[in-house]
Amino acid sequence: MLWLRATAQRLTRDAPARTKPSAILHEVFGLQAQVFSAAALGMRARSPGLSAANVSRALNDEHSIVRTWLMRGTLHVVAAEDVRWLVDLLGPVFARAGARRHAQLGLDDDLKTRGTAAIRRILTDAGPLTRYELVDRLRSRNVVLDPKTQGPIHLIALAALQGILCLGPDRDGGEATYVLLDDWVRPAPTPSREMALTELTRRYFSAYGPATIEDLAAWSGLPMTEVRSGVEGAKAVLAEVMIQGRPAVALRQGLKRDAPAGKGDVRLLPAFDTYLLGYRRRDLAVPLRLQRRLQRGGGWIHPAVVVNGRAVAAWSVRKSGGRGGQVLVETFGRIAGSLQPGIDAEVKDMARFLDLPLMARPWRLVT
Repeated sequence: MLWLRATAQRLTRDAPARTKPSAILHEVFGLQAQVFSAAALGMRARSPGLSAANVSRALNDEHSIVRTWLMRGTLHVVAAEDVRWLVDLLGPVFARAGARRHAQLGLDDDLKTRGTAAIRRILTDAGPLTRYELVDRLRSRNVVLDPKTQGPIHLIALAALQGILCLGPDRDGGEATYVLLDDWVRPAPTPSREMALTELTRRYFSAYGPATIEDLAAWSGLPMTEVRSGVEGAKAVLAEVMIQGRPAVALRQGLKRDAPAGKGDVRLLPAFDTYLLGYRRRDLAVPLRLQRRLQRGGGWIHPAVVVNGRAVAAWSVRKSGGRGGQVLVETFGRIAGSLQPGIDAEVKDMARFLDLPLMARPWRLVT
């Protein structure tokens, strides 16, 4: 089961090298992207040989990939061809879900209506703009937000969920900007909600299966009634399987893959990697003790070493003098020595991608 998941997520050796970022994101159905540098490293792990310049060009020049609020109401980066129908499907769900938090921040219905309309007009005239630039211009239109609170970013996210804006190019220093979605991606018709739920279901199990229906609900953030509707709509291409004694679902076509014999496929997955966030439970892919190491609070999922879909260790970069750093692997048990070449190759490719001198330190056994 794990090998099938790893293959679906392009984490095995048969993943094509140097694939375009849009093709990677279409196949794995997006990557979590509240930290875009981590999402870029997630693309690298799924296409050895991909360059950071490829990713930057796809985002900022070609607009073939888009960063906005989608699954679970969180920031993701997806192929441009998927953004319209995903926003149309998911946006209303999370706009409603955020109403209570909006009220706590002083964003009543009138302010939200005036604010999102003003954002559309402002970005039409002057995008791309940073959060603070938007707040200044909103104030001049009598939409007053306290920049020291989370009110501004919640209003911006609401505008994104309504299909008004998405994230644009980062400024020097990494500060995010916002642009009109219509300026970033060509407008396109979207399917009916029923058809979109069916497509979401098919694409999820293609990218994450085998998985449970509860996994799909946890990954998408959709209510179970809509998840079941999507599964019903996609049942012709799905097959029932069992995972740890629990009923699960897989794409029929994906079940035809056979795991090859040979050495393990090693990947260094970055923080917040969607492979670890795509399921309600992580115990199939991550031992409990390692789960505690990877999720130490603050909502962070730390980087993981994954072998054939199974997380075996955590990793981090420890900066050393100058521009370089050392990659420290921490494990709770002995890792087979045969995996060292795979880890070394990943460190080397990550150094190439980041254009930084990196070296792998000896593993650290955590007791």
